[in-house]
Amino acid sequence: MSDRSVTESKSAESRSTGRRQPVFVLVGGTGDLALRMLWPSLAMLDQDGFLAEDLRLISIAREAITHDAFIERVSAAVTKRSGDALEDGTLKTFTDRLTHLPLDAYDTEWGAKLKAEIGEPENLDIVFFLSTSPSLFKPLCERILEAGLNAAPNRVIIEKPLGRDLATSKVINDSVAVAFDESRVFRIDHYLGKETVQNLIALRFANTVFEPLWNAQSIDHVQITVSETVGTGDRLGYYDEYGALRDMLQNHLLQLLCLLAMEPPAGLSADSLRDEKVKVLKSLKPINASNVLQNTARGQYGPGYAGDEKIAGYEAEKGSPSNTETFVALKAEIANWRWSGTAFYLRTGKCLPTRTTEVVIQFRPVPHALFGTEATPNRLVIRLQPDEDISLTVMNKAPGLSADGQQQLQPLALSLSLINAFNGNGNKPPRRRIAYERLILDALNGNNAAFVRRDEVEAAWAWVDGIAEGWEKAYPKPQIYPAGTNGPTSAYTLLDRDGRVWND
Repeated sequence: MSDRSVTESKSAESRSTGRRQPVFVLVGGTGDLALRMLWPSLAMLDQDGFLAEDLRLISIAREAITHDAFIERVSAAVTKRSGDALEDGTLKTFTDRLTHLPLDAYDTEWGAKLKAEIGEPENLDIVFFLSTSPSLFKPLCERILEAGLNAAPNRVIIEKPLGRDLATSKVINDSVAVAFDESRVFRIDHYLGKETVQNLIALRFANTVFEPLWNAQSIDHVQITVSETVGTGDRLGYYDEYGALRDMLQNHLLQLLCLLAMEPPAGLSADSLRDEKVKVLKSLKPINASNVLQNTARGQYGPGYAGDEKIAGYEAEKGSPSNTETFVALKAEIANWRWSGTAFYLRTGKCLPTRTTEVVIQFRPVPHALFGTEATPNRLVIRLQPDEDISLTVMNKAPGLSADGQQQLQPLALSLSLINAFNGNGNKPPRRRIAYERLILDALNGNNAAFVRRDEVEAAWAWVDGIAEGWEKAYPKPQIYPAGTNGPTSAYTLLDRDGRVWND
């Protein structure tokens, strides 16, 4: 029996049971993100038994490519990304699901041609993933609407950038809302699919040892760092328009901030979680022209070295002067009962010495030096990458004797390596999943808790717009820092004026 006959047989079986056949339509199926992340994620979900047996996978792109050439390209991408985790037989089973359609978003027959391939929508449960430029969201959603492929339960996943400010974000969201109501729009932030980011919720709300101390009375300040060793590379055109503030801080860092600062949700439903995150964003004290110099640091990498690679500098790579920042650090304050008086320091940048994503919870010192020496305040470090680890620094009596009988203290780190902790067979650590695996699986199952709601996106943009406008008026030129260093000196001044230091 041919692959098409097998698919048609499974479709008939779904109809006979009254169950809709699941279909995943990846628009931009030959693009970079699809080949690096999305097809490998789907292949590994298939290998692990998470995909419905009758799920069809449809690739759509402008590129006209034969079926065999498409399968070869996807197979190579999956093999490269999955490495030793790929089992024998996975590729054959997975690629049997695949179909590629060469379609242009501006083709008025786009919807009709897709419908001819997948069948009548009343028999289908369709997830669209628009892995395209946001400029194509409007024509694509119009084509989906025209063909009647938007009816519930069909849903859409959209990939950032979702605008470069509040106004353009609203335009993009409005273009998607033409075809899909808010409950069926899945705005993806791949950071929310990372295992350790998901673990932040469990760490806070499943452990009584932390939640009673998770407030301004016990926590002095919080640091959130996302550092990259690479420059802009082939993303320079995009990056020069967006910069570090809009590319990284507006979404990834603010999402981490929300998970760390939100109140306990009523439950784990999508709206319960997202309601609390929106409250955090709306409680952020504004940063604007009046205080942007005191509360932010803005940098751009210049000549230097990233590892062994010589870096010419951002402006040299672009070939012209630029005021785009490749580094941003800021002090955020949350005006609510829980966090009044606790500073949240956020920073992200390119061409820095190390690649890391980490959260530092710095607790306040003990109120009295009982042991005659200053005790190092407790510090909780949650590392998301490259190694997933949770470390709590506590004070401990140093072994040995002293003539005066005084206890000698020293800090000791209690460390939990998540890879080692969940090493199932005592020999090989579990496979580190691609963050997109969790998010795609959630979308297939209709669970949007790990996706970003529209009011959440717009609240984040409203706050970030104040910073961007403040920079235009009071901080137009980023400070140059040598590639391979920890960013501009203004980032250290930001903490130094508060008597604090970064956890470098």
